Amino acid sequence: MRIVVGGVPGVGKTTIMEEVSRRSEYPIVNYGTIMFQMAQEKRLVKHRDDMRKLPINIQRELQKKAAEHIGAMENVIVDTHLTIKTPAGYLPGLPIWILERLKPDLIVLIEASPQEIADRRAKDETRRRDMESVKEIKEHLDANRYAAFACSVYSGANVLILENNEGMVEDAVKKFLGAI
Repeated sequence: MRIVVGGVPGVGKTTIMEEVSRRSEYPIVNYGTIMFQMAQEKRLVKHRDDMRKLPINIQRELQKKAAEHIGAMENVIVDTHLTIKTPAGYLPGLPIWILERLKPDLIVLIEASPQEIADRRAKDETRRRDMESVKEIKEHLDANRYAAFACSVYSGANVLILENNEGMVEDAVKKFLGAI
């Protein structure tokens, strides 16, 4: 089973995925890391942040190759983004050409209240995140939900929505494990 997991920054996606991986022995594969490794092999970039500066056609080719690589794996949790907020709007993380190669069986969307996400981001000194209002976080949560169901329509994958509000990590992990 290939499981795609998405959530806005600060929702607690990594915490839940790591616990599910530990209890299920499904490894976590980071989509961006696979792309970066492929770009390094081709000597296109030295640093991960440089991938954003590559011409779009090369970025799309790396996306496709990474999807083919991950699509050949079984029993894996794929850490990726359903939408990426950019100055030009929301960029789809899983356009159709990626879904066709990735072939997910399950899409897991991790959510929390916008206020909790804002509070988590403010406390997290390990990351450099853009400051967003609670209203902007709510909009991004909505965009991810729309994207998850659009991906489901095109791929046939089920969508599992997990709430990761304060004190609910264990509930989310159990619900995730019950789906796999």
